[in-house]
Amino acid sequence: MSKSLNNYIGITESPKDMFGKTMSIPDTLIVKFFELATDLSLEETEEIKKSLNEGENPRNLKIRLAKELVTLYHSKKEADEAEQEFINMFTKKQLPDVIDEKKLKQTKWKLTDLLVETGLVASKGEARRMIEQGAVKIDQEKVEGIDLELDITGGKLLQVGKRKFLKVK
Repeated sequence: MSKSLNNYIGITESPKDMFGKTMSIPDTLIVKFFELATDLSLEETEEIKKSLNEGENPRNLKIRLAKELVTLYHSKKEADEAEQEFINMFTKKQLPDVIDEKKLKQTKWKLTDLLVETGLVASKGEARRMIEQGAVKIDQEKVEGIDLELDITGGKLLQVGKRKFLKVK
């Protein structure tokens, strides 16, 4: 695991983030993560390796790994909840159950400034890149233009990437 390789999973992260990061690790690292980051026995790890080599869907093994990790550092209940939210968001394409809200004093924004102000991105450069890549949505509609002016009177739902959501007013 490494921050520089962007494949680390912090033990103090929320169950949802821990689950999501686990699901995004490369398939080639599944067995290593089971060996080094869980308390499964060597026999169980060998069974996982064998099933992967025999064609088991890596997604199923990642779900098991994610549940093991979340249970280890949080609880079984939180692992089950994180799994259900992941399935709802990525399989069923539903919105998360809980979305943070932020009330802003200003109502008219340039989109790049709004994304930085709300903390959804770290910089205007990152905001532009995310918009260009089609990773930004407003009220579940993909944003096309970088220079979009936005009026948030009445509220808007912002989404950056697959996992960052925020309601602004």
